[in-house]
Amino acid sequence: MSGLTLRGVVKKYGETQVMHGVDLDIEDGEFVVFVGPSGCGKSTLLRMIAGLEEISGGTVAIGDQEVNAVAASKRGVAMVFQSYALYPHMTVYKNMAFGLKQAKTDPAEIDKRVRAAAEILQITDYLDRSPRNLSGGQRQRVAIGRAIVRDPKVFLFDEPLSNLDAALRVQTRLEIARLHERLKTTMIYVTHDQVEAMTLADKIVVLRAGRIEQVGSPIELYERPANAFVAQFIGSPKMNFFSSGDLSPNAANVLGRELTDAEQVGLRPEHLIVTDTASAAVEGKLDLVENLGEYALVHLISPTGVEFIAKTEKPPLAEKGDTIGFGIKPELAHYFDKETGLRI
Repeated sequence: MSGLTLRGVVKKYGETQVMHGVDLDIEDGEFVVFVGPSGCGKSTLLRMIAGLEEISGGTVAIGDQEVNAVAASKRGVAMVFQSYALYPHMTVYKNMAFGLKQAKTDPAEIDKRVRAAAEILQITDYLDRSPRNLSGGQRQRVAIGRAIVRDPKVFLFDEPLSNLDAALRVQTRLEIARLHERLKTTMIYVTHDQVEAMTLADKIVVLRAGRIEQVGSPIELYERPANAFVAQFIGSPKMNFFSSGDLSPNAANVLGRELTDAEQVGLRPEHLIVTDTASAAVEGKLDLVENLGEYALVHLISPTGVEFIAKTEKPPLAEKGDTIGFGIKPELAHYFDKETGLRI
C-alpha cells in the first residue's frame, strides 16, 4: 500500500491548458473521490496518475517514488474503467488471470490470486462462464477482480458504476465500500455523482475547470463549503441562494443578522421549515410538488422571481400559486461573497 502526492501538476493539449497546478496529498489507505461537473478534469487527473496521460508539468509520486517517467505498467496501480473491457472469448477466470499470465507469474500463484479475489467479490461460481452470460453488475465485479489480483499499491476507479442501472449502482457501491474496508488499500474514485462521493469517500476532492476548489471529508464539505460552487455541488437538491432583496421583511430577525448587497445567503432545501409568512426568512409561491413518499420536494418562486426548493417531510397543504413562508435555524445559513463566491 502507498499514499500519493501531486505537486503543481499541469496538463496541456497544445496551447490549451486543462489542469492548472494541482497540489494534493492522499494518505496511505485513504478512499479519495474526485467529483465535479463534466469537463472539470477529474478523469484527466486520474489518467495522469495511472500513466495513461503524459504530465505537462509538476510531479506525481506514489509512496516515495516520483513516477513521472515510469511506465503505466510499472507504477503499481490498477485501474477499473467505466466500460468493463473484458475479453468476450475468455472465461471469467482467464480474464482475471490474463494480466498475471502476461507478466509470467507462476501458474500456482495466479490460481491462488484469482480464486482469492473471486471469493472476496462473490463470483467464484462464475469463473467458468463467459462475460456474455453475466449481468452488468457481475461483469463490473470481474473487472474489479482483474484489478485486485495484481495486488496494486493504488486502485483507480473511473466512473465504474455509470453503465449500471439504479439498483445495481447501489449494490455495487456497497461492494466497493466493503472491498476498501477489507483490503485497506489506497483508492481513488472518479464520479460526477455527489451521492456516490458522499457515501464512499474518506476525502472528497471537488474540481472545477482543472483546479481544486476544496478538499475535505464529506461532512466538512456539506457543513462548511469553501465557496458557492462547492455549496451547490455538494448536497441534493442543491443549495438555494438569495440576495438581500429576495428575502422576507423579517429575514434579519430570523437569521440574526442583516444581509448586505455584497453578500448572498445559502439555505439548504432540507433546512427550510414551513412557517407563517409573518415570521418567515423567505417566502414563495407554490409552483410544483414532487411527492417521493418519504419526503417531498416543494418548488417555489420568490416575489423577486428566484426559483428555490424546500425539502419537507410531507407535501404542503396548499394549492399551486399559494404563498408559503419558510424559516431556518440561524446556524444552518451559509454566507458567500457575491463577487468572489468565497465563504464569509
